[in-house]
Amino acid sequence: MNTGLVLSGGGARGAAHIGAIKALEEFGISPTHISGTSAGAIIGALYAAGVSWSEMLNFFKTISIFQTTRYARNKPGFINSEKFYDDLKVYFPIDDFNVLEKSLFITAANVIDGTLKIFKKGQLIKPIIASASFPGVFTPTEINGKFYIDGGTLNNFPVEPLKKDCDKIIGIYVNPLKKISIKDLKHSYSVVERAYKIKVASESMLKFPDCDLVISPEELINYGTFDMNSIDAIFNLGYTTTKKALEANHTILEK
Repeated sequence: MNTGLVLSGGGARGAAHIGAIKALEEFGISPTHISGTSAGAIIGALYAAGVSWSEMLNFFKTISIFQTTRYARNKPGFINSEKFYDDLKVYFPIDDFNVLEKSLFITAANVIDGTLKIFKKGQLIKPIIASASFPGVFTPTEINGKFYIDGGTLNNFPVEPLKKDCDKIIGIYVNPLKKISIKDLKHSYSVVERAYKIKVASESMLKFPDCDLVISPEELINYGTFDMNSIDAIFNLGYTTTKKALEANHTILEK
């Protein structure tokens, strides 16, 4: 039986994916197909390569995003996305989808023509970087002459690649929409940002019915996209929430 795992974007909140994977393993659930975007693309690729949850957690806790050596010069972004290649090369010494232990799909958005690209073969590291290139912060990533940014821009819950070949699909959504009041919208840009978040959340939740089980820790609203100081807390939240969900739905993978 093929089991699919969808991993959404969410920045630092992506550490919850690692906790979810730990819980899945404890329940004897081993997905055969993975589809991820942004932080979910990073975790999904590491998982597909056979990296343990403890190694993934260590990677998230030790990776330095805003160090001066990564600053971009004469490029559209603060951080040069290409500077993360060597960090990922450690985990993917052979830069190719074919060497992965599980089927993997990674989404990224073409920043020029506005189309969604699903990477599933060929070079691996650049698609991972592209998918996690948060717009405005990280520079677009060039792949075969085309430029890509964060996959969450167009699809933050990429369940589509799994629907054909998977008998069961589990979704982990780590980008919940925070409840606010009108007083929180103090500036025009905050309204624009809120509108974007509503759009992303709405489009993602419409696809929840495509999954047999969706895990989305509500408490993640307390953590920001770049809240790298709370990785342990976010990881534990992903673990405990997934464990409870699996205990309540222990027949999820029964035929």
